[in-house]
Amino acid sequence: MGMSYMLLAGIIMLMSWLVSSRLKSKFEFYSKLHLQNGMSGAEIAEKMLADHGIRDVRVISTPGQLTDHYNPTNKTVNLSEAVYNQRNAAAAAVAAHECGHAVQHAQAYQWLTLRSQLVPIVSVASNFVQWILLAGILMIKVFPALLLVGIVIFAATTLFTIITLPVEYDASNRALAWLKNKHMLNQAEYNGAEDSLKWAARTYVVAAIGSIGTLLYYISIYMGGRNR
Repeated sequence: MGMSYMLLAGIIMLMSWLVSSRLKSKFEFYSKLHLQNGMSGAEIAEKMLADHGIRDVRVISTPGQLTDHYNPTNKTVNLSEAVYNQRNAAAAAVAAHECGHAVQHAQAYQWLTLRSQLVPIVSVASNFVQWILLAGILMIKVFPALLLVGIVIFAATTLFTIITLPVEYDASNRALAWLKNKHMLNQAEYNGAEDSLKWAARTYVVAAIGSIGTLLYYISIYMGGRNR
């Protein structure tokens, strides 16, 4: 697809690898910082939900690593096995963050609502948008409208990554505010939780930048094809 795209893809992959590596090392480090209160990630999550008056959300364990998420469909806070069971600053950060999404849902946070509405569209689009874009590039001279269709679909996925940013940052802010106001952690533990969530958020920033850059690249191909 050209040297410019290869360079863009390379830069994005490098950024993603650097942030992911840093995030992994941060979580490994703060996983060794055990909580003085002795609470597990599951107990942290259950207390945060209770303190916000949320009674209809279950905290459950899910297999794998970094599989933590909140499911608004069945109202479950899904914590990876390590986070669910462990009693350290990293587990507390992740558990509280996912509960932050549950609080967003309960309070009808507008960005979470919008992201949830886009999920079905993005899920379907992600399955075939790359094929449409590839076909559009190959047929740019005879059927430029196909590439335009692909760009519009890809723009929806890009919008999703952008909307994800305020959702994730707000969930972390809610988590950290609760951890601090309820004196759940000592200062060192809180600093570890804050640092962990900052690096986790940066993975979403990299994803958004990558998606925007790729979208602009496809737009440039379309505009260049039209001007020939």
